[in-house]
Amino acid sequence: MKITAIKTFICHAYRTNWVFVKVYTNIDGLYGIGEATLEYKEHTVAQACHDLEGLLVGKDPHRIEEFWHLAYREGYWRGGAVLMSAISAIEMALWDIKGKDLGVPVYQLLGGKVREAIPCYANGWFAPAKTPDEFAEKAKQAIEIGFSALKWDPFGSSYLQISRKELNEALSCVEAVYDSVKHKADIIIEAHGRFDIPTAVRIGNALSQFDILWYEEPIPPQNLEGLAEVKSRVNVPVSAGERLYNRWDFKRLFELKAADFIQPDVSHAGGIMELKKIAAIAESFHIPFCPHNPSGPIANAATLQLAACVPNFYLLETMSSDVPWRSEISTENIQFEKGKMVIPDLPGLGIDINEKEIEKYPYKAQELRHYKGNLTDIRPENAKSYF
Repeated sequence: MKITAIKTFICHAYRTNWVFVKVYTNIDGLYGIGEATLEYKEHTVAQACHDLEGLLVGKDPHRIEEFWHLAYREGYWRGGAVLMSAISAIEMALWDIKGKDLGVPVYQLLGGKVREAIPCYANGWFAPAKTPDEFAEKAKQAIEIGFSALKWDPFGSSYLQISRKELNEALSCVEAVYDSVKHKADIIIEAHGRFDIPTAVRIGNALSQFDILWYEEPIPPQNLEGLAEVKSRVNVPVSAGERLYNRWDFKRLFELKAADFIQPDVSHAGGIMELKKIAAIAESFHIPFCPHNPSGPIANAATLQLAACVPNFYLLETMSSDVPWRSEISTENIQFEKGKMVIPDLPGLGIDINEKEIEKYPYKAQELRHYKGNLTDIRPENAKSYF
């Protein structure tokens, strides 16, 4: 069996554009699907996937580790979001091919299941809330669905520092959600790498009264030494890792004892096997593994395969709703029971894309919302559940 070509697809998804890759083989009907969704650099990462085609065509798709090593080595300027996202998408597509060819789900190729389902926490549940009361009501609705925790960023347009007024507004929102869900679910506070060290420490200690599950990315992601300092000075657990791109980035994080939970993304940190390696290192440090997972259906499918076979997998990030055409552009069929996603047993990743439907939703340029104060506009008015 040989690889013959790759093709990329970009699909508008309201807050971003999904980027899918399809790797073809010379066996009729046998191909693999991956996802490289990289917000606001969608065309760049799609081209990066095509740049790797020369390493693929004519090669055996079963030799996944060889592809990964060559793609990383031949990049020369190693690491970074674009190259690693392209490698990630193609790597998961190769696992999809391998599983389909052997007639087994990918998790069987990675050691087999350690669980049947994975507990989920919700992101996006708050849209389009603006006031503490609206957040509290949205939180109650999310808990009724079965989520075990809720995550959101309450910090508006703040960056590096935060005013007393803005901090009080953020804490009022946190308090309203905490009061509405306590004894039923945990809360997770996202900071999107916003703050300088003293501000992050001030906020982290203010959050301790709400017994939060974790405080996510309190400072910009490049400063792991600073993150370790924040972690040592606050009274709440700290998480990080969605903007680290391989095992070597995480090696530094572990050595510095900079986070209590880690959150690599299967679409950005090297793909399925690279995340399994990162999870194994985390396991040796007794750190829970909670991958970043806010993207499209293929990334979710790949993350579920990981969840099946990683012992220290703790919580799965899950978007509580999505654009209505998510169910049209793929064959995704999520079983969500008692707050958990059931691990599917279909061969490969267990999912495919619908090219004709994707064509109906062409690329639309989007802008980063994180520091503009409109993060709650993360979903369109007609958003709906996809599970």
